[in-house]
Amino acid sequence: MDLQLLALLLVVVTLLVWRAVNRERREYAQFKRMRATARRQKVMRRWLVESALVFGGLSGAVLLATWDLVPVALADAQEWAPIAASRAFFLDTVIGRVLVIVGWVLLAVALVLPFLLLRNADADDVPKLGDIGALLPRTRGELPYGAGLALSAGVFEETMFRLALPTLLFGIVPNGPLAFAIASMLFGALHLYQKWVGVLTATLLGVVFAYLYLVSGTILVPIVVHVLVDLRSLVLLPLVLGKVWTKP
Repeated sequence: MDLQLLALLLVVVTLLVWRAVNRERREYAQFKRMRATARRQKVMRRWLVESALVFGGLSGAVLLATWDLVPVALADAQEWAPIAASRAFFLDTVIGRVLVIVGWVLLAVALVLPFLLLRNADADDVPKLGDIGALLPRTRGELPYGAGLALSAGVFEETMFRLALPTLLFGIVPNGPLAFAIASMLFGALHLYQKWVGVLTATLLGVVFAYLYLVSGTILVPIVVHVLVDLRSLVLLPLVLGKVWTKP
């Protein structure tokens, strides 16, 4: 076992857990009580900066220390039978390639269709997977921050939990599938501020994002899907149902 990588893992996990349990939960409770757009924008700006510094910075440090292990961890996880079979089907067969295209179309439909069907409903009445209601932009001026949070989450969280952290875990316990599974569970646990429904949803999404990365072999696929999922909640929902564009 590489003691240097173990020490780095302890530092990374400690910082992430501390941020989720102590800081994010307390700050989010305060944020939920805010009504003034200017105050909400100020907090959102800080979150954007912190996302880049915390997730981006930690990911950069981890990848700097483990870069040579990135392709090794990926290849090891791709040898796991379910992933190997998925890759053989989706990448090497005509039917599989067609289904990939169909999957992207269905994703787009699933993200947009509910809003078209419920366009006369109120945004607060739409069921949400987790305690994310306070995050939704409430005015036109908050929309860019919602988009920014969606983009930063997709890029920095996927870089951390689907690329950097599994590689670091693999350097300590050389088992690719296990490394990605642990990273996905930690990803879900860090959504504690969204309550248990949010934790469960984030964990399941983490597994899906890891699957997309392992099958496709590129981190860009889960990044794009993650961004689209978050844009649905943080931009499309308030824009179409919340009518925030009419609320300066």
